[in-house]
Amino acid sequence: VQLQASGGGLVQAGGSLRLSCTASGLIFTSNVMGWFRQAPGKEREFVATIDRSGSRIYYAEVVKGRFTISRDNTKKTVYLEMNSLKPEDTAVYYCATGWGSRKDEYDNWGQGTLVTVSS
Repeated sequence: VQLQASGGGLVQAGGSLRLSCTASGLIFTSNVMGWFRQAPGKEREFVATIDRSGSRIYYAEVVKGRFTISRDNTKKTVYLEMNSLKPEDTAVYYCATGWGSRKDEYDNWGQGTLVTVSS
């Protein structure tokens, strides 16, 4: 199983980025997907999760209303659209297969993509 995350970069506060995570080696439509992030010196934290069809979605409170998770099963890709970015959103963002808000509910993890938000 491989999860390849991309789309990170440097952006000013208030800006936007779209992250992508493309899966291989698994049946994508059988997997619920999630995004987590880890800021320097902090624990990895839940960001958002989306079910197999995209009909059930949950967000962490700190990103609700600013981030949007979606998926394209034909491309085996899950996205995280991030708007109104804040410096505190700076982190390495990881995609993973699983469901829920705890790290131990996820099994396969991507390598992460760095998002840096400047003030």
